[in-house]
Amino acid sequence: MYWYLVIPAILMLAIYKVGDMIRHHYIAPKVENMNEIVWYLIYVMVEISIAILLMKFAKYLVVVILSPLISHLSMKTEKILTGNTYPFSFRQLVHDVKRAMRIVVRNLMWEYFFFMIIFVVSLLGWEDPKSSPIFYLTFLIGFFYYGFAFLDYINERRRLDIDQSIDFVRKNRGLAIAIGCIYSLLILVPVDIGALFNWSNFSEDTLGTLGRFFLHLLLWFLASTAPVLAIVAATIAMNDLTDLKNNHFSNKVDN
Repeated sequence: MYWYLVIPAILMLAIYKVGDMIRHHYIAPKVENMNEIVWYLIYVMVEISIAILLMKFAKYLVVVILSPLISHLSMKTEKILTGNTYPFSFRQLVHDVKRAMRIVVRNLMWEYFFFMIIFVVSLLGWEDPKSSPIFYLTFLIGFFYYGFAFLDYINERRRLDIDQSIDFVRKNRGLAIAIGCIYSLLILVPVDIGALFNWSNFSEDTLGTLGRFFLHLLLWFLASTAPVLAIVAATIAMNDLTDLKNNHFSNKVDN
C-alpha cells in the first residue's frame, strides 16, 4: 500500500502552491478615510486569527480533508489482517466524513478548553507561560485527541456511537497518545516546500542548494507519511485489542 503515500504528498504540494499564489497576488486595498481604515483593521485581525487557527489546528484539517482516504486505508488494512470487507456505499462515505468532522470539532473544543486552563495557570505562576513544566501537558492532551481521531474510524465500523467511542478511547488512552504523538511529530516537521523549487542560488552555492533540497525532500516525505502510517498503525493496534475478525458488521472473505 506504499503508493497511497503519494496522495498526501500531492495534497501538501497543492496547498503550498495555492497559498503561494494567494500570497503573490494579494494587493492591500487603499484606505482613504477613517471608516475604511477601521474595516481594514478588522479584516487584518480576522485574517491573522484565521491564520493562527489554521497553523495550530492544521493536524485536524489533514484528518478531515483526507477522511475518505483514511477510511479506505483502514478498511484495506483490516481486510489484509482479518479478511473482513465492507461494501462501498456513497451514503456511508458521507456519513464517515460527517462523523470525522464532528469528532474534530469536539476534540478542538476540548483541547482548546484544556489549553486555556493550563495557559492561565502557567501565566499566574511563571513570567513566560511556555517555560512552565505544566505547559507541556498541552502537547500530551493534543496527542490524545489526534490519536482519538484515527481510532474512531475503526470504532465506527464496530458500530460504536460517538459516546461509546469516547469511552473506549478513554480506557485505551495510552494507545491514543502513542498514535497521536508519532502523527504530530511527523506532520509538523519544519519542512519548507519552497526549498524544493528554489534553485536561484544553485550556481553560486551548489552544495548548499542541493543540501537544502534533499533535507526538505526528506522532511516533506516524513510529513506526507504521517496520516497513512497513523491509520495503519491504529487499525493494527485495534485488531490486537478487539480481534476485528469477530466484527459481526463485516463481510467475510478468505485470506
